Amino acid sequence: MRSVIRKMGLWLAVLVLGSASVSLAWAADKATTFTGTVSDAMCGAQHMMEGSAESCTRACVNKGSKYALVVGSKVYTLDTSDQASLIALDKLAGAPAKVTGTVSEDTIAVKSVAPAKR
Repeated sequence: MRSVIRKMGLWLAVLVLGSASVSLAWAADKATTFTGTVSDAMCGAQHMMEGSAESCTRACVNKGSKYALVVGSKVYTLDTSDQASLIALDKLAGAPAKVTGTVSEDTIAVKSVAPAKR
């Protein structure tokens, strides 16, 4: 009898852990929308060049830096090769934007970019 109870307990544990890992994988792939200011990954919230945040962001991106989104004190690197998203980010350099995508640590895999209200 104890053997049957142990086996049932083991199966229950496997079922619970399996369900939890599927839920975590699904949550990790869920797109989230962030609102912040478009910057570049090198400068983040503090631009190093003289002039506007817009011109600094564009200069840094032209030199190889990736776009970034500053949300409060957090800086997310924006990962995209989609031309429409890159054009939108260029237009919104130094300005508020809504970026939708999936997050992995400090990087957002961009699905869409739109202007945000100031």
